Formats: sequence, structure tokens, C-alpha cells
Amino acid sequence: MGANQGGAAQESGAIGHRYIRINERIRAREVRLIDDEGNQLGIVPPFEGMKLAREKGLDLVEISANAKPPVCRILDYGKYLYQMNKREHEARKHQKSIEVKEVKFRPRTSAHDFTIKKNRIIGFLEDGDKVKATIMFRGRERAHKEIGWDMINRLLKELEDVANVEARPKQEGPNLSAVMAPKKTTGGKGADPAR
Repeated sequence: MGANQGGAAQESGAIGHRYIRINERIRAREVRLIDDEGNQLGIVPPFEGMKLAREKGLDLVEISANAKPPVCRILDYGKYLYQMNKREHEARKHQKSIEVKEVKFRPRTSAHDFTIKKNRIIGFLEDGDKVKATIMFRGRERAHKEIGWDMINRLLKELEDVANVEARPKQEGPNLSAVMAPKKTTGGKGADPAR
């Protein structure tokens, strides 16, 4: 909504973490002015820009505060906020959040179950997630922790083509765990080429 429409228009607002100055809140002595059709009108005092904006029922919006002088544009501020928020929402929608999945083993896990769990880890890594492999010791198994260490070292060795070890194996209370992250070359749908 323009500054002259609907009573008191918002004088400033925030998009994401960025603060935007409009109309009287613009503090620079001079601004580089762009009109509502995208034409550059040169460097003018902000009050001239506001006068032009009000004549058209629009707002003067600071779109680049760090430029020298700041760049301001004549536009419908409500529509501008809507479009910026929509763009940020679209950008967030396409980001993949990385989750840490946990796969648990026991020292007496059979060879078949070991392979199934290893394949599950590979699937998580291909989806771009990190994986925490945990070997849980209970009761008398705690007296034979070397079995767990052998198992986790074997797992890391077998996954070295698809995983980077992010946290080396370590004892956490009765459990032994290691954290793995996907390698760039996994090429899965969630693999992040920037990592």
C-alpha cells in the first residue's frame, strides 16, 4: 500500500534480518533516485524523492543502504515487502537441512544385520545427512569393549569411499560412537557440492 493510501503507512520494516528505511526514515543527505519505471533520476535530496513518490501514491524505499550515496526507489512498499518475503520463502524451501541420523549396533550384531545397517547408513549419506554410528554395550558386554572397537573400525573402513569421518570413535558412557558426513562424490539428491 502506498504512503497516501489507507491512512498511516508503515515507515520502516524488516525483511529477514535486514532493516529497510522508507520515506521520512531515510537519513542520508542525498540519494541516488530510481523512479517506479526503473529510470535513474540522478542524485537528489530525499525530500524530493518523497515528493515525487507521494504524487504517484507510492513510497520512497532505500534499496541499497551501503552504496555511496544510498540507492532509493519509488515503489509500492507493501508490494515490495510481499515480493521480498516470497523470494526468501522460496529460497528457504529449496535449502536442505542436514540431519544427523543415528544407527545403533550391539557388539553381538550378526554379519547379516551389520550389512543391513551399513546399507542404511549409505542411504542416509546419499541423501546428504550425517550419520552417528553407535555401538551399545549392556551388562557383561562392557567387559569386552574391544569387540565394539573392532566393529566400529571395520564399519569406518568399509564406508571410507562414501563417508568422511567427522568425529573419530569415542566412548560416551556405555556407548561407543563415531559421526560420519557424506563425501562430495556421493552425488545423492541432497549432496551439497559446496561442502
